[in-house]
Amino acid sequence: MYDLQFSEAAVTTWTVLRQTWTAVNKVAELKLAKVGLTPEKAAVLWFCRDYPGTLTPAEIARLTFRENQTIAGLLNRMEKEGLVRRVPKRKGHPFTEVKLTAKGEEACSPGVEVYKKLITGLVSDMSEEEQQHLQKVLAGLRDKMMQEMHMELRKPVAYPPDEPIPVIW
Repeated sequence: MYDLQFSEAAVTTWTVLRQTWTAVNKVAELKLAKVGLTPEKAAVLWFCRDYPGTLTPAEIARLTFRENQTIAGLLNRMEKEGLVRRVPKRKGHPFTEVKLTAKGEEACSPGVEVYKKLITGLVSDMSEEEQQHLQKVLAGLRDKMMQEMHMELRKPVAYPPDEPIPVIW
């Protein structure tokens, strides 16, 4: 791999951002593969386990920044593997719900543990101030791209609007 420094600072910034995400995601893929999961499956299992409200395929798409069709395909595969089940629309519930199965519950904990080690290891050398600064910079970039896509960020409806979202390791 190369440490690419370009004559345009913006291109170097873009490259470092892309390389960082690619490296983090690759490490997640390798570590999660050891417990039989992909980053996408682990994220869905974690949301299914901890999301405080009714979890729908559309909500999973919003939580993961994925397209509805991508989530539909992922849920199809996860359902075939016995990790989740979709509860069809029924009277009083005008949408399909996604629920963990016992097998999904069992698979979730090792995936969350992998993420816990990855996340805490990634930022272990950063002070809280450095983390907050990085969050601010990255949030600014994210917000700019959200505007480009004419999309609005909002807190998931199942969480209190003025409180941080709790993390359950």
